[in-house]
Amino acid sequence: MLIEVLRSLLGLVALVAGGEILVRGATALAGRVRLSPAVIGLTVVAAGTSLPELVVSVDAAFSGAPDLAIGNVVGSNIYNILLILGVSALVRPLTTTWTTVRLEWPVMALASWNLLLLARDGRLDRLEGAYFVAGLVVFVAWTVRMARQDAGPEERASLEAAAAAHTGLKPPSGAGIAGRVIGGAVLLAVGADLLVQGASALAATAGVSERVIGLTLVALGTSLPELVTSVLAAWRGQSGIAVGNVIGSNIFNILGILGVTALILPIPIQAGTIRLDLWVMLGTALLLLPLMRTGFRINRWEGGLLLGGALAWSAALFAGGS
Repeated sequence: MLIEVLRSLLGLVALVAGGEILVRGATALAGRVRLSPAVIGLTVVAAGTSLPELVVSVDAAFSGAPDLAIGNVVGSNIYNILLILGVSALVRPLTTTWTTVRLEWPVMALASWNLLLLARDGRLDRLEGAYFVAGLVVFVAWTVRMARQDAGPEERASLEAAAAAHTGLKPPSGAGIAGRVIGGAVLLAVGADLLVQGASALAATAGVSERVIGLTLVALGTSLPELVTSVLAAWRGQSGIAVGNVIGSNIFNILGILGVTALILPIPIQAGTIRLDLWVMLGTALLLLPLMRTGFRINRWEGGLLLGGALAWSAALFAGGS
């Protein structure tokens, strides 16, 4: 079992490092082609923090481990809200914007509901994957338009800070950008393969299902970029990044990651995921709205409530074991 654990941990390290390196290279490239910092924050950085989930889900689907592919996304979305926002709010109460409440949250809730409906037949096929990807393209186009025209000063500042955090102090050369993009992609591919193989072997050795491993170990590991980004943003008082990063990542996870994965290879979904996990994911998405609407602020006690939910969810999964 030790070998499986070490392989999984090594894969997680490679995923996190590869994702960060690739996002820094892509952000620098976007700056070279003169995209605005606000647009970079909405597109390159938001998509970049979801890269580990993408490569893991695609690798898992091709490796014959569909429970890891779907569990990775569903578990990440649950932990993004319960764990990441919970810890971030404990670090510093989070102020939310009206745009987040009126635009981004409804898209996340609608995407979660659509996934539940489409998964009821036990499968996400290529047509449904194309539907998700098309939805992501529309969402990104809409949010970019809003960032250019309708975003207020605070929201622009948050998006620009997100982009600046991944650019670095000194703009890299063309060769440096290429090196980051290629090196990051290689690390992501290697890390995903190590994590999927290690997690599958660990599930078999420990007598725990791949569904539970995907919902916990894999989901938590691939959510590390969002955790680091949101906690640091909360510590620096950049609440817009902390909350927007989580909601944006959840949208990308469903529409982008499951969409692309299903386009490449249809994903079978087991009954336990449909009966329980997808409902928990939708429930956590719905829970977030009243927390954000109360004074447009997530307080520390609410952060503690979310964190307690994450711990209870993890305990229930391992107690069930299947």
